[in-house]
Parts: sequence; C-alpha cells; structure tokens
Amino acid sequence: MKIFYLSKKEAQDILTNKIYLLIIFVQVFIILGAFGMAVATAVVADPVLFDSYGITSNLKVGVDQDISRSQMAEYLKEQGFTIIKYNDREDAIKYLGNDLVAILENSSQDEITVTIDNTSPFYPVVDQKINDSITKYQQAKKLEAAGLNQSTINIIQNPVILTEIPVNQDYESPIAMDSSYFVELMYGFIVPFVLLLPFFMASNIVTDSIVGERERKTFEVLLMTPLTSTMVIMGKIIPILFFSLLQSMAWILLFDLLQVPIYNPAMIFLILLFVGLGFIGIGIIISMLVDSTKEANSAITLALVFATFILFAPLFIKAPYFEAILNFIPTILMVRISSTPIADPWLILSAIPTILISMLIFIISVRYFRHERAIRL
Repeated sequence: MKIFYLSKKEAQDILTNKIYLLIIFVQVFIILGAFGMAVATAVVADPVLFDSYGITSNLKVGVDQDISRSQMAEYLKEQGFTIIKYNDREDAIKYLGNDLVAILENSSQDEITVTIDNTSPFYPVVDQKINDSITKYQQAKKLEAAGLNQSTINIIQNPVILTEIPVNQDYESPIAMDSSYFVELMYGFIVPFVLLLPFFMASNIVTDSIVGERERKTFEVLLMTPLTSTMVIMGKIIPILFFSLLQSMAWILLFDLLQVPIYNPAMIFLILLFVGLGFIGIGIIISMLVDSTKEANSAITLALVFATFILFAPLFIKAPYFEAILNFIPTILMVRISSTPIADPWLILSAIPTILISMLIFIISVRYFRHERAIRL
C-alpha cells in the first residue's frame, strides 16, 4: 500500500509534466515522419514503384536529332521517360537539373554520351533506367548487324512474359508497400528505434525525479519515511516503466494502422520490459553520482549515446564471424521477432543475456541507492 501511494504520486507528477506530454506527441510525429521517409526512399530506390507512382512520366530526357530518330528513343519511352528533342546541346545543358534530368547525344564515333543531373533525388533510378535502355539499344544493334529484323530482335530481348498468379492471399500480411527496401528499412531500423524511444525517455525521467527531489530538499524527507530502499525504488519506477511500456504498445498499434504489422507483441513486450529495467537502472545510478539536474542531463545524454551505439550499430554490421554474438543484441532480436509471423520460441532463449544484464544493472542500482541512503541518514 505504501508503494501504491508513492507510485500514485510519481504518476501524477509524470502526467502533469507538460514536457513529458509534449515529448509523447513528438514521438508520434517521429513515427509518421520515419514512415513517410521510408515510403519516399523506397519509391525513389525502386524502379517498379517509381513507375507505379507515375513519377517517371514526369521526368524529361533531352535527346539530339540522331537519337530521336533511332530505336534508342523508343527504349527510353518504354522506360517511361518523356523525350524532348533538342537542336543545340548548349541550350539543353541550361535546362539540365531544372526541366531535364538527363541529356543524351550521339557522338561522332556512334557512341551515346549521357549527362545526368546527379543532384536529383531520382538520380539512382534515372541512371539505372538509362543504362538499361542503352544496353538494350547496343544489344539490338549487334543483332541487327547479324541480319535480324526488328520483330525478331524484340522476341530475343523479351523471350518470356511472366504472368503472376497469386496464391494463399487469405494468409497474406497487409503491408503498406510491396518493396524489399521498405520492409528492410522499417523492420531493420525504424521499428526497434521507435519501440525503444519511450525507454530512452524513462531513464531521463527517473534521473530527473531523484535529482529533482534532492534539489528541492525533499529527498531526505522521503528517505526518512518507513519505506525500505527497495520500496522507494519500486514506487518511483513502476509508473515510469508502466507508461513506457504503454507507449511502446501504442506505437505497435500505430504501426498496424500504418500497415506495418508488428508480430509476436508478447515476446517483444518481454524484451522491452527487461531493457526498460536496464535503462531505468542506469538512470538511478547516474542520479546517485551527480548533484544537479544539469549534470544529470549531461550524464544521461552521454549514457544514451553509448547505449544507442551498442544497440543499433549491430543492425548495420554484416560480419559472419560475430553473428553468434550479434544475435543476442536486443534490437536484433526485436527485428527478428517483429518481422516474423510465426517466431521460433527458441528465440526467447537468445534474450537471456539481455535479461541477465538488465537485471544486473537494476540490482546494482538498487544496492547503490541503499548505500547512498545509509550515508545520507
């Protein structure tokens, strides 16, 4: 009951903290912004999506007189480009980057020279599409030189027409965008980052709570109450941990609304619970080491930068030799669990190091809190 009243008081302090509420709204915008960035990046990086969204048809490619009369112009049109014929290359250059994304001309050696605006966000797809057109054109010229007519060349260049027949659509997971790049970006970084955001904030809140009590000269009063050190710690961290887990679950629901399904939420909840205890333990230790809120904010920022590196750097490391170790990193576990409809139950065994380390940090923080309490009393 004593813990309940202390937790209630801490919960009221959190819910009346306007900065905390503002940060929650900021996290919503972070999620929506990250989702929009993933969509835009996937479209720009994927030629198929590029075409399906009708972007290619709005891109204009300048060609000289020779190319405009050749099969090369047809291949560019097949890629979806709008062809603009020009007479003077110097005039065309003036429009490069504004009206034109690329300029093609036939050199004196009958070779195609390409000038592309590499500052355009569409540069990767434009470059790929133009290279594909040139490859197809050069192949057609070789076949034509061998005596084949255009209809035969078309058959050789397009030997197979695949018809996609969807099966088991009832079991298909709704995903916002059918793009491997989008899926990799969302599940490989954005999802674990967003789900851990509330716990980054939790370590800051618990630090501010303890250091703030000391600055207001109420910490010693709290220590003199008939509460054990463990009860004081639990009373302070229960609402913080609860609100953090609640936020993460809310973000999972938001991802579902955005058609980015998060699978196996119970397993993710378990990992987040212990990771949250670890972050809170770090916050408690820091609050015992510093004397002011300013020092606490600086220290927790450094600790979170280091923790971010430990948690997220492995997501971008491709090292087979370290794979056995990297598989125990909580963010990698979250990626594997959240992106798999039927997760291997043995995956939870990989979370044991995370559970042990988090519990060790938390136990150390409680012991250190008891030590500091003994000194102050």
